[in-house]
Amino acid sequence: MPSAPVRYQSPDEDSGRWSGFPFRDGDIVISTRSKSGTTWMQMICALLVFQTPHLPEPLGDLSPWLDRLTVPREEVLAGLAAQRQRRIIKSHTPLDGLPIDPRATYIVVARHPLDLAISLYHQGSNIDRERLRKITGQPEPSEPPPPRPLLHDWLISWIHEDITPREQMDSLPGVMWHLTDAWARRGEPNMVLAHYDDLSADLAGEMRRLASRLGITVPAGTWPELVRAASFEEMRAGAERIIGPPGVLKSSAAFFRRGTPGAGREELTEREQADYQKRAAQLAPPDLLRWLHREVWQS
Repeated sequence: MPSAPVRYQSPDEDSGRWSGFPFRDGDIVISTRSKSGTTWMQMICALLVFQTPHLPEPLGDLSPWLDRLTVPREEVLAGLAAQRQRRIIKSHTPLDGLPIDPRATYIVVARHPLDLAISLYHQGSNIDRERLRKITGQPEPSEPPPPRPLLHDWLISWIHEDITPREQMDSLPGVMWHLTDAWARRGEPNMVLAHYDDLSADLAGEMRRLASRLGITVPAGTWPELVRAASFEEMRAGAERIIGPPGVLKSSAAFFRRGTPGAGREELTEREQADYQKRAAQLAPPDLLRWLHREVWQS
């Protein structure tokens, strides 16, 4: 008997909302760490399913985030039940926290952890914390939050923080566990791994690979407009249509900040990069790290 899924919880997420989820043939589950290309992969999958850049609804409605506590679970399930096309469900939960159903395909997107961390830091400034607390029913803090550290100081602390994935999924241990678990399952027929850098370097090729893995046939003449619609530039230009109007996010456009690899390494000295390498080697297997890092590190 397979073991029960691990339950991951944060102030605004709960993987327990997946319990008893009614899967259908062809469901697509996107399991990523925050700021690893989740919205990008949602858009790619939606374009492949609908085969038009003119999606019938906002992306967040077509591909809801089941784990998040901002919308009642029953409402999310009702919306998914009403969908007649192939469904795409978003999650930031590692695979060991999800029910693994043979009718579904699971896509995990990996991004260099340092780039992810930089994006996560900037995203923190774009979240309306007070609004998020009210929506999720969190209590008001008893004291004002401490001043936010500078980016470099925050990144060094993030690299060395000693915490478990269940305590903080967006920590470096949380990121590495999410990817290590997915890496161990990569040979299973309904598991797909994608790398953010590959999407950046060859979007058309990666979209064709994903279409093949999902069993989706796209007419040759349709490909150019789908690839263009999935580009970072097009998505940033249509940010409000994709993300929705300002709400928990203060700015939809700011969600798409940079999108190119390398930001994390630019913040660190060679010695600090070496310290990151040592820390990463404690948390993930060598073959995963070679695939994940995509570079020759300076010694």
